[in-house]
Amino acid sequence: MTIADDMLQLMETRRSIRSFKPDAVPKELIDKVIKAGTYAATGMGKQSPIIVAVTNKELRNQLAKRNAKIMGTDMDPFYGAPVVLIVLAAKERPTHVYDGTLVMGNLMLAAHALGLGSCWIHRAKEEFESFEGQALLKSLGIEGDYEGIGHCVIGYVKGVEPKASPRKENWVYYVE
Repeated sequence: MTIADDMLQLMETRRSIRSFKPDAVPKELIDKVIKAGTYAATGMGKQSPIIVAVTNKELRNQLAKRNAKIMGTDMDPFYGAPVVLIVLAAKERPTHVYDGTLVMGNLMLAAHALGLGSCWIHRAKEEFESFEGQALLKSLGIEGDYEGIGHCVIGYVKGVEPKASPRKENWVYYVE
């Protein structure tokens, strides 16, 4: 198998994980996932996104509680994942949402490549538009006008990884 085949296989087998073991993820693996995120394509190469890596259990639980409140539930929206990688992007860039989305994709693929599960959790936009979200960023020394793109939760998969659903018909139209 070639590197290209390996990459394509990762793309085909990556699934969103919704059940994580509580086991800590080594910092070396987290750093590799984050590094992959920093190499995502961005509009004009301006690198509008930033990543906030949360491994502190207390802060992780506060974020989960806020996210659940926005969703209107009291369940853990992070599915027990011990690591939350928050992707934010500078609103000054017209491509900031797309830039952050590509970062999220890289994070999820890198996690899968390293034997970790991941899931994109929404509501980062609402979370970081709130007073509490803005205060958190300020307390971390993050200045600027950022939009929350998503939370990439990562950790070790609890149970069996789901299989891909069959691909829909008419997904691709060729014009030759």
